[in-house]
Amino acid sequence: MQLETLSLMRNLKNQTILLFATGLGMGLIPKAPGTFGSLLGPPLVLGMLWLNLSLPVYLLVSVVLFLVGVYFCDRGAKILGLDDPGCIVFDEIGAFTVVMLPVFDRAIDLRFLCYSVIAFLWFRLFDIWKPWPVRYFDRIHGGWGIMADDYVAAIYAAICLYLTLILLGWF
Repeated sequence: MQLETLSLMRNLKNQTILLFATGLGMGLIPKAPGTFGSLLGPPLVLGMLWLNLSLPVYLLVSVVLFLVGVYFCDRGAKILGLDDPGCIVFDEIGAFTVVMLPVFDRAIDLRFLCYSVIAFLWFRLFDIWKPWPVRYFDRIHGGWGIMADDYVAAIYAAICLYLTLILLGWF
């Protein structure tokens, strides 16, 4: 009986890990799972902004998401028996906090929706294109590599978001 209970607990733990690693199942969408998973990034950031976090706290949350993501992505990949499964999208979700750094202190209004769309497009470009050093980090195995390449892509996207907003006269 104890062996069955242990097996059920292990399955429940694995299911919970996969639930978070796949972005509440968004990563299970067959076409473009990374893009669909990234759609959870803007609501996450919106929630963080609604809480009116200071910059240090915002950055701390981003770092915590990175570290938690290393665990979820590493364990999720091992459960699935794959190195970097496309269905694991926690990395895209957490990295979006970095993309939105240039506008973390802006008002939540219609313009914020525009910021989010522009940020989303820049992030997807760099996450798919993987310019140096994003590609370098993409080659690192395990949770660290899964998370790091997206956070580096997010830095590129944040810079481009900032420059785009300057060009549009919104900054």
